Amino acid sequence: MCEMSEEYRESVPKGLPQPRLGIEDQKCVKCKEGLPVVVIRAGDAFCRDCFKALYIHKFRAMLGKNRLIFPGEKVLLAWSGGASSSSMVWQVLEGLSRDSAKRLRFVPGVVYVDEGAACGQSPENRAKTLAEVKLVLQTTGFPWHIVALEEVFSLPPSVLRFAAQEPAGTEGAYKAAVDSFLQQQHALGADGVERQSQHCSQDPHSHTGPPATAQTQALSRLFDSVKTLTAKEELLQTLRTHLILHVARNHGYSKVMTGDSCTRLAIKLMTSLALGRGAFLAWDTGFSDERHGDVVVVRPMREHTLKEVAFYNHLFAVPSICTPALDTKAPEKASIHRLMEAFILRLQAQFPSTISTVYRTSEKLIKAPRDGCAAGPRCLLCMCTLDVDTADSATAFGAQTSHLPQMQPPVAQAGAAAGPCCCAGMGGAPRCCRSCLCREDPRAQVMEQLCYGCRVNMKDLPSLEPLPPYILSEAQLRSQRATVEQEVREYLLGDSEDETRTGES
Repeated sequence: MCEMSEEYRESVPKGLPQPRLGIEDQKCVKCKEGLPVVVIRAGDAFCRDCFKALYIHKFRAMLGKNRLIFPGEKVLLAWSGGASSSSMVWQVLEGLSRDSAKRLRFVPGVVYVDEGAACGQSPENRAKTLAEVKLVLQTTGFPWHIVALEEVFSLPPSVLRFAAQEPAGTEGAYKAAVDSFLQQQHALGADGVERQSQHCSQDPHSHTGPPATAQTQALSRLFDSVKTLTAKEELLQTLRTHLILHVARNHGYSKVMTGDSCTRLAIKLMTSLALGRGAFLAWDTGFSDERHGDVVVVRPMREHTLKEVAFYNHLFAVPSICTPALDTKAPEKASIHRLMEAFILRLQAQFPSTISTVYRTSEKLIKAPRDGCAAGPRCLLCMCTLDVDTADSATAFGAQTSHLPQMQPPVAQAGAAAGPCCCAGMGGAPRCCRSCLCREDPRAQVMEQLCYGCRVNMKDLPSLEPLPPYILSEAQLRSQRATVEQEVREYLLGDSEDETRTGES
């Protein structure tokens, strides 16, 4: 047995501690010669050139080891003006330059979403911000698209539909595509490559101008009706994703790059757990997100911490634009996002391995849906595959869905007392009244098509009327399709019934 009196630590010698070397007395841990200018972690001091090489290597290695972006593929860079996304755009810009040792081989474009109306900015401030955005985008030379968040009120319902894509190519297919691309570049020569880059930079830029006043008022009314800041941030992220997806599909982009850093993904993982999105962590925090089908979201900045991003932008003058967000000047406990961010950053200050530990945990998550749910219905908002196994009542989603059949009869009785069946003249059946009532109740249509996390957020929206029309239209269409499929299924003979009838005859 261990005794309390045992000492497992070596005795500390008495006397004054040895003086620590200052930054001016250290050398770069990589080249052992240069004067360090950045200390990433305790003892990891880098000079300017070695830090830049390390930073670029992380970005290139993340793209190279996954091999999802093929040569010549169009990639849309989602730029918010922040530090991380600005650094991502500049990494792509340097990777496409002729001075780069290993040039990137895809065709980039940039999209910026103006969220000023949702964040309460005045029209004057929004115009000033857009002027700064255009100046920065013009320096990149990439095709750029500026869209206002108000445009979600003119999106088609097809944005919420999964578009099937061709199966991902194998490693041999990727190598064959690279060889073919290099042969084309060699055949074109230097002049052809230069003309191709000029053609890429001369693609038309899209900016629809200021949004309509009615759409701005509708967007403000939507966010004002949401009760909590947590639900507002989730709704903003959902609408932003739908809008970027629409831009990517309209302009032929098959990949979308986001600037989510390692720090941001660690916070997002813990926040998603608190919001009941544990089943979708692999899609929300992984390198690639294939939930949309034809457009894949990739996160090449997931190896960079916010500290590294801030140092790089400062040392190499990467421009960024500071705009107010929904949680600007909000207290720590105003939302789950703010609370989890403060919790993670406070732990990181005391225990420097906190963010890396959480991030490494997210890397081990596997995108493996439950049996029978891979091709099932998808959430109306986040577009992830629903886990609709009602037999598993141990889960929160199963507990909710198991009570839905018990909640439907009172609604049907109340609707039946309000008026006759719409198909009474055609000998309408009781299920007809239930389907009509489902179409009359848009909230029931939407809620039954949401995952658990989205249902929790939608509870903070008292009325669904302020939602964009494409969400309500798609919910009604899915509900009608499900009703028709159920009615058709009732008239079809199963395999067991068919065998029984054959044996009797």
